[in-house]
Parts: sequence; C-alpha cells; structure tokens
Amino acid sequence: MPTSGNFAIAQTLPRAAAPFLDFCHLLRRHGFSVAPEQAAGFMRAVALLGPRSMEDIRQAALATLAPQPERKPAFEALFLAFFHGEVSATIDGDPGDEETVVKDEGTDEETALDEPRQEEGGELSSAVEQFGVRAFAGDEDTLGRFRRALGAALPVRRSFRSVRTHARGKPDLRRSLAQIVRADGDIPEPLHRRRKAVQRPLLLLIDVSGSMKQHTGDYLKLAHAMVQGADRAEVFTFGTRLTRVTAALRIRDRERALETAAAHVDDWDGGTRIGPSLQAFLAVPRFSAFARGASIILLSDALERGDHREMESAVRRLSQRAFRLSLATPLAGDPRFRPETAALRAVLPVLDDLVDGSSIEELTRFTLSLARPALAALTVWLRTS
Repeated sequence: MPTSGNFAIAQTLPRAAAPFLDFCHLLRRHGFSVAPEQAAGFMRAVALLGPRSMEDIRQAALATLAPQPERKPAFEALFLAFFHGEVSATIDGDPGDEETVVKDEGTDEETALDEPRQEEGGELSSAVEQFGVRAFAGDEDTLGRFRRALGAALPVRRSFRSVRTHARGKPDLRRSLAQIVRADGDIPEPLHRRRKAVQRPLLLLIDVSGSMKQHTGDYLKLAHAMVQGADRAEVFTFGTRLTRVTAALRIRDRERALETAAAHVDDWDGGTRIGPSLQAFLAVPRFSAFARGASIILLSDALERGDHREMESAVRRLSQRAFRLSLATPLAGDPRFRPETAALRAVLPVLDDLVDGSSIEELTRFTLSLARPALAALTVWLRTS
C-alpha cells in the first residue's frame, strides 16, 4: 500500500489513518475532486464503522467522497487497485493529469497586462495551464450608482424570522396575551408580526482564461461593486484552477481590493477548464452551499475545450441549487451571435438567462433586473433564431 500522501494534515494523524488519506490523494491525482472536508469525513466514517470489513471502507468512501455517477467505475477500479492490489483497465484518465486546484488566497508579484487580442471563434481558448497575475489601471468610478441601487434591486425571499408590524401581518398571540396580562385585561389592539424579507445570495463565477482577458478587468470591478452593495455576495474566478476572491473584494477601497484579488489569482490569461472548475466548486461543501437559493451569474464565453459533458453536468447541478442561473457571455454583444456550440446547446435548456456580457453597462442593467421575471433563455433564443 502506498506511503503517506502530502496532505498538510498527514503529520498530525495516527499512522493507521495514513492509507485512507493516501487513497484520497490518489483520487485527486486521477481527476476526482476531493475536498479536505470530504477526506476528513471519510476517515470519520471509517472510524465510526469499525471497520469490520473492506466493504465497510468501500461504502464509507462512496458515501463521503461522492464520485460522479459516470466516473463510478473508475472510482471502483482505483479502490480495488489501492486496497486490494488489483489493477483494472477501467481506470480512466492519466495519473499525471493535473487536477483542478481550489484556492482561497495566495501572494505573487504583479505584472502588467498584455495588449488584448480580438477573439475569433475561440482560438484563444485552451486547456493548458499558464500562471500569471493581473494589474488593474484606475478609472472613473462609474459603478457607484449601481452599488447604491443594488440592495433594493436584488431578489428577496421570506425568512423564517419575523418582525413586528402594525398591519398586514398575522396576529402575534403570544405577545398579545402577555400584554393583556400586564395591562390587567385591557389592550387597545392585538399585536401583529410578519416574516422578514431578506436578500437572496449573489454568486459570481468569473472566467479569467486567455480568451476572456479583455473583459476580466471590468468583471472584477463589477464584482467589487456587488460585494460592497449586496448583503451576501460571493465571487470566484476560474481558468485552470478555482480561486475564491470574496475576502479581497470586501476591502472598501476599490483599487486596493482589486490589487489584492489580482495577487490571489494565479491563472490569469491561461487555459480554460470550465467543466472541471465548476465541478471542483460543487465538490467543496462550503462552496456549493453558496449556490443554494442564490442568483448565480456565470461570466464566461463558454468556449470549453474538448468534451463538454463535464461542463453540462456541472451547469445542470448549479441550476438545481440556484434561484436563478444566468450566463453572461461577451460573445453575445455581436448581433450575429447564436448559441450554436455544442456546449451552449447542451446547457441552454437549464439556463434562466443567456445575456450580453460585453460591457459593464449591459451587466449592471441585467443585474438590476434580476428580481423581475423573464422568459427562459431557451425561449428567448429560439425566438431570435
């Protein structure tokens, strides 16, 4: 059985736990998204079960590491190879293939932006990882009005908490009776309460690959305004890896916030792995929880390289969690644009919106309309075809 893996917590674990951690590391090397929380849950499940047999370990692995249904044969083959020494030809993917890295923060030196090139048919889209950083030039604050209007424009839901109201609420019998007792049976009118309305979360997923390089600067400025103006907003970037930049964008000064966010992201202007990046987002429980009941805006050209099925699966899973799922692509700024790529045709039925993402003006106008009902993306684009 392989020796201890290179998870950071390996040195603090009992020796008996090392093989289970090594198995999680093996899965990651073969392209499975295994979050640290899942690895810890796997070991807790094994401890809870005893285990009495290898089947107990297998069931614990399936329950906590949650392989995708289409990759379950490969998962089973890796389990047999690791714990039983049985090598199977059904293991798909090259063990040397790089997994999608999930990152919360980091530091690197800044470099200047290259001159943007015109996007023609997605030839800038690539699956090759390329490290880079981004510096943002200052410009006039055109997003202040948007930031101030955002709070009142976002969709809301009814909270389970209630607040006092003088009208249009349900009678608050408990407090009304308590007031009657305090007033010796005399009360001018019963008290009322109603359920509190709260903003739905706002989630931005920003493509920072090479094919999007002329738009990502504006997208980060827009994201900063959203984080500052919304009650709950989360922002992630993705290219060849997934990075959470929400904490950096909470800095009130925009220039400093964008500089901090730029330093956190390692894969500026590199390759494109939309499907694996979204799958990595969904594989981390605390990240996928951000999508529940949220208004999700995916800022990407959706030019996925190779097989698009992983991207389609991830977008479908996002749509099941979201209140509203929107794809804003800069390609839609061209009047001749039609969703004709295989990836766009596959995800169009589950999108609520497919809109123009070519400018800040279009994006702010769309974001401020999220609370208003609209036709589904498929209906809109069938009419324009």
